[in-house]
Amino acid sequence: MPHKRYIFLLLMMSIGAIGTAQEDYPVEILKNRQLQLKVYPPDIEHGFYRAARFDWAGVVGSVKFNNHEFIGHWLDAHDPLNHESVTGPVEAFSPIGYEDCSPGETFLIIGVGWLEKPDERPYHFATPYKIADNGTWSVEKKKREIRFVQKLQDHSGISYQYTKIIKLLENEPGFVLEHELLNTGAKELDGTVYNHNFFIIDDEPTGPNIETNFPYPILAEGRGFGDMISARDSSLHFTRPLQKGESVYTSNIEGYEDIAEDYKINMENLKTGAGINIHADRPLDKLAYWACHSTACPEPFIAISVAPGETFTWSITYEFYAK
Repeated sequence: MPHKRYIFLLLMMSIGAIGTAQEDYPVEILKNRQLQLKVYPPDIEHGFYRAARFDWAGVVGSVKFNNHEFIGHWLDAHDPLNHESVTGPVEAFSPIGYEDCSPGETFLIIGVGWLEKPDERPYHFATPYKIADNGTWSVEKKKREIRFVQKLQDHSGISYQYTKIIKLLENEPGFVLEHELLNTGAKELDGTVYNHNFFIIDDEPTGPNIETNFPYPILAEGRGFGDMISARDSSLHFTRPLQKGESVYTSNIEGYEDIAEDYKINMENLKTGAGINIHADRPLDKLAYWACHSTACPEPFIAISVAPGETFTWSITYEFYAK
């Protein structure tokens, strides 16, 4: 029978391996005197995220400010090929050309590439679509910013150059996501893009200590509303802690107008006083909200329409505070 000490050492080594497995990926660090960001760059073979749902351009894995952490791993285990095994402010584009192509042909997800349509079932973000063409990626890191560029060559009249920059703010604890989508093809690029915002503030489980606020009165209904979460005045309040396996969701929070000034979201951990303010330079197209026991996620959508030869830009700013 193996010695108890030997078994204990093996157990500790196994636990350590599980804990470090999520960090065995290429990573870049951005930091100044106030803020530190961990960013996972796109990498076709070794990247932290290699699935077909979310934009590969710079997945934010950690945001630290004033001894507070705002991002973390919300799943128990990480799988780079799992569509939802991702962290932080991360974006997703709607599919282009899915309904027009036949099984075996390809459709487009900007920030990912050309995906193969397996059958005639409707598109679903959780389907593990085969990536037929990632295009080309380039990454340029400077002291306080990282630039990601994806180029996808012409395919059925569609091609583009997508640029995303993660840039630390100059004298404030925050960063901005700057985007530029250049249509280099012959067809218009139409759709939406949203940020999933997987927030975990100071490891606080989702519950009454997590509050989400807006600058206008809101209305919301959907799964879990009235039971686990409620919309009161201009805020979303959890009525009790969410248990593992539970989630809430609304496809659109009502109350905003078609102006960029209404793309404003605040989330705060009422227990620790740490919070985030988010604003953008484009109006909301839709404002969804999803949360489970480990993360709470306002999901603001922006509409995209880019004619051939034209460029569409948008930026989202994240500002962090601690009371």
